[in-house]
Amino acid sequence: MSQSSRAVGHPLGPDPAEAHWVRAAAELAAGFAATAADLDERAELPVDNLRALHRAGLDAAVLPTERGGEGLSFRAFGEIVRLVSASCPSTGCVWLMHIGAAAGLVAMSPPDTAGFYAEQLRDGARFANALSEPTSGNMFLLPQQVAEPAPGGWVLTGAKRFVSGCEVADHLLINALVEGEPAFFGLAPDDTVSYLPIWDTMGLRASRSQLVTLHNTLLRADRRCVPTSEPNHIPVGLAFLSLGIADAAFEAMVEHARSRTIPTTGEPLSQMQWLRFDAAAAHLRLESAGLYAQHCAWLADQRSPAHADAALRAKPLANEVAQEVAQLAVRVGGGSGYLRTSAIQRHFRDAQAPALMAYSVEVCKDRIGTQLL
Repeated sequence: MSQSSRAVGHPLGPDPAEAHWVRAAAELAAGFAATAADLDERAELPVDNLRALHRAGLDAAVLPTERGGEGLSFRAFGEIVRLVSASCPSTGCVWLMHIGAAAGLVAMSPPDTAGFYAEQLRDGARFANALSEPTSGNMFLLPQQVAEPAPGGWVLTGAKRFVSGCEVADHLLINALVEGEPAFFGLAPDDTVSYLPIWDTMGLRASRSQLVTLHNTLLRADRRCVPTSEPNHIPVGLAFLSLGIADAAFEAMVEHARSRTIPTTGEPLSQMQWLRFDAAAAHLRLESAGLYAQHCAWLADQRSPAHADAALRAKPLANEVAQEVAQLAVRVGGGSGYLRTSAIQRHFRDAQAPALMAYSVEVCKDRIGTQLL
């Protein structure tokens, strides 16, 4: 039984009434796993997977009931991200950013505009999160690029980086400095928006998180958002992205250890004591990080202000355990696990990426240490 399926009904996991959404994601994820290696090899967006999630109702489910959704809890959302990411982490990454951008625009927009974005999400429009700048690093909430006043709003010339799924996005959540203050907007890409084909990464290759360039792009005044303290799906969900990668790496490690033998004894690798010790240690770390991520999601569901600090802790815990589990899988896989034909090497590459995403592990630890001291 997977980590995610055990979470349903747990006090920190999804309510049993939401179990059908988790099951739907699990059924889809089984199919996603079959194409993950090929999508990674070709660095191709998992468009079919994203459409399947939409057809299953999972996009609309995250919307509040007053916007035509199901009010899906953050606890259920996190488990779904974890399941999808274990099968195809690029799909999990793009879907997480899609939902975070869409839900953010719905939450921060005036009522009529919020209704428009909710309808767009229900109808299958694609959203992308375009907040990170080449010069601002992890400070995606504090943009450095200035938008200048123009008829109907402000114009922005600049760039946004690591915009997952941007090439198929109908709407972007974007930011800029307006009159010296950070401002957020919904933007429908037009001919002033272009994508630089620079995506050739080590991991999460199918997420195609490109560099987006803007040249005198109009940020419409009627699409300006008002920041809110409401939890957003991206900071809550990032830990679950890493947990899914860790689940996949752990499963690959176990399968290899059970199926390969020790040349000198003929026994399975799984009988080696050092491996049993290390597998137990990795499992305990993974269980702990998973429970803390569920705790963070529970706080978000309670609309507790503490969810922000919990997200700051959940992310590096999950990032580092994914890297550790993937490293163990490489050790166990040995030379065969190092081959491109092995899933182990892909899990290892994928495990490195979330630790670099804002806020990076180092930034998280710096902020936590500052709070503590």
